[in-house]
Amino acid sequence: MERTDSGAGAEGLKPLPLELDHPAWLHGLTAFTTVRTRRGEPLLWPTHLERLCQTCAFLGLPAPSTDLPLPTLEPWPWGLLRVTVGAAATFWTHRPLTSGPLPAAGVRVRLTDIQIHPQLATHKTGNYLPYRLAMQRAEDAFEGWLIGPDDTLADGSRTAPLLEMAGQLVVPAGGLPSVTRAAFLNGYEWSVRKVHSSELPTVTRAWICGSGIGIVPVREIVGEVWSATLPVEWPQTDDPALIWPEG
Repeated sequence: MERTDSGAGAEGLKPLPLELDHPAWLHGLTAFTTVRTRRGEPLLWPTHLERLCQTCAFLGLPAPSTDLPLPTLEPWPWGLLRVTVGAAATFWTHRPLTSGPLPAAGVRVRLTDIQIHPQLATHKTGNYLPYRLAMQRAEDAFEGWLIGPDDTLADGSRTAPLLEMAGQLVVPAGGLPSVTRAAFLNGYEWSVRKVHSSELPTVTRAWICGSGIGIVPVREIVGEVWSATLPVEWPQTDDPALIWPEG
């Protein structure tokens, strides 16, 4: 093969640092959870830890102790604590949570053609590429939704969907069991089922749920050749784990 000097030769390559020559970096073999904090206090931590331990067991990683001591965190008004488990250690980072002004009119979401991983979708792992691709496909929408192999709604790129259909609250089957969504649904009647993409135009209300945003109503769902405009209803709650983190 004739070598060229277009930048693709040896001078354009760098040796991989030894600390990156590891399955955690090369294949995303980590488990993690992202926890909202309020003035340095982690919210819903026991539920986050339980889900994290379940993922560690699935991946064959050393699960954190159920009485895992947390570090002293900066007392920011709102923060995000990320706890990541690798084969050799458990790591943490904490950063301020700045979500911007409240989207009072609700948000737009886009149904993408990106599929979840069939084995990993119910776990929060470092193998995150489908979610990044779905966020790219979201374009000008706030969120991109992923589908399952049977063309059912499964998850969001950074949040979890919650639907109202025929007067019933429905959690689409197949995605990550959201800690924030579960906290919101406590006390409500709801069901888990597969929701085919063809059913989405019949949704009467919808919300997206996550540590970074709380519970946010959806004003519009956009598909490939259709869109559905929904009434916007913010949850009546002052729970710091569920509200929009502003101020």
